[in-house]
Amino acid sequence: MSRDGICDASARDVVVIGAGAAGLVAAAEAALRGARVQLLEKNAKTGVKILMSGGTRCNITQDTDAKGIASAFGPGGRFLQKSVGTFGPADVVKMFHDCGVETKVESTGKVFPKSDRAVHVRDALLRRATQAGVQIHLRCGVTGIERNADRWRVKSDTASFDCDSLIVTSGGKSWPACGTTGDAYAWLHQLGHTIVRTRPALVPLVGGFDWTHALSGLTLDDCVASVYDRAAWETKAPSKRKPLVSRRSSWLFTHLGFSGPAAMDVSGTITQAKHFDDVVLTVDLVPDVSTQRVHAALSDRSGGGRRTTTAVIGDWLPSRLAESIVRSCHAETSIAELSREKQTALVDAIKSATFPIQGTRGFAKAEVTAGGVKLSEVDPRTMESRIANGLYIAGEVLDVDGWIGGYNFQAAFSTGRAAGIAASEPSSSDR
Repeated sequence: MSRDGICDASARDVVVIGAGAAGLVAAAEAALRGARVQLLEKNAKTGVKILMSGGTRCNITQDTDAKGIASAFGPGGRFLQKSVGTFGPADVVKMFHDCGVETKVESTGKVFPKSDRAVHVRDALLRRATQAGVQIHLRCGVTGIERNADRWRVKSDTASFDCDSLIVTSGGKSWPACGTTGDAYAWLHQLGHTIVRTRPALVPLVGGFDWTHALSGLTLDDCVASVYDRAAWETKAPSKRKPLVSRRSSWLFTHLGFSGPAAMDVSGTITQAKHFDDVVLTVDLVPDVSTQRVHAALSDRSGGGRRTTTAVIGDWLPSRLAESIVRSCHAETSIAELSREKQTALVDAIKSATFPIQGTRGFAKAEVTAGGVKLSEVDPRTMESRIANGLYIAGEVLDVDGWIGGYNFQAAFSTGRAAGIAASEPSSSDR
């Protein structure tokens, strides 16, 4: 049925599973192009993760271009180039402006609704979908999907839905309290898709020492966190070591380990390792202060070298942290009495602090899921499955995960839009 009430026999029937960021956009785009769209959501309301994200403020995208977005996804960035290239950050901002949601850019480049209310983001997406004619079914948990001839049948715990095109945007496993429990992985695997091992990403780390735990709540605004392969770390000279990943941002000490953007951005690389001990986490606590400058300050004998090591390090770091580092190095002394060995230990503890990692806070505290549907099995232009015609896959269920800062919402919006547009047209088998 078209929006003017006239039945259009050529319109495609589209079912979208999951009313999150990707699903709401996908459904709206398909309906705007004349498709008859059913959007299924197992929760009692749409966009639950949107409402919780960004401390209930919802960081919708990053103030960059398509290339900048893709760079945040590592190997997955190449896959996203097509969808983000046709619907980038500026397009997302325009979409929300057109829906009546004004935005603002913060110093970190994060784009938020000017109201600082995530509910305005969710409501705008929901309004856009319903005004386009999308029929939304809440408390409609999908139990399975199957292919019947050239159509799809989606089974829920209350009804069945037949369609020409099926879009899966049901998310990953992060924040399972929001209903994202990885349901789609089993359905898609049964259809022949490869599911890359799923693991938490953008997740707080568990580890450190007793003295770092005692610093719980202390934040450093500017650090560089790096992750190295342990075998390379132990066999190569420091100048020859190359990190698997490095991220410069703020760092938070917690009672269990570490959090903040820098820690969370490198967490996906850490969880990719077979064992946590297979990688080494280092942190440059003062990236704007060179190693040579730290050595020089700890060698300065002016004034008789009476300044303490704690006082010197306290020029760059909070006093609590400076005191803890000095104690951990057993270097509580004056500069005049500081041995070369302990000077080197202090410099290393400041410029390349090495913290053991025992684990993460898991999917319950992860902002996104790493792993998912193998990207080579999905057309990056349309999000159509290369395994099953008429099946489209978008959002977090794909094997893409990016940095903190709106990158993942951008990927959800871009891939959801691509899927919605393509699903409203004849699938590859019909063309």
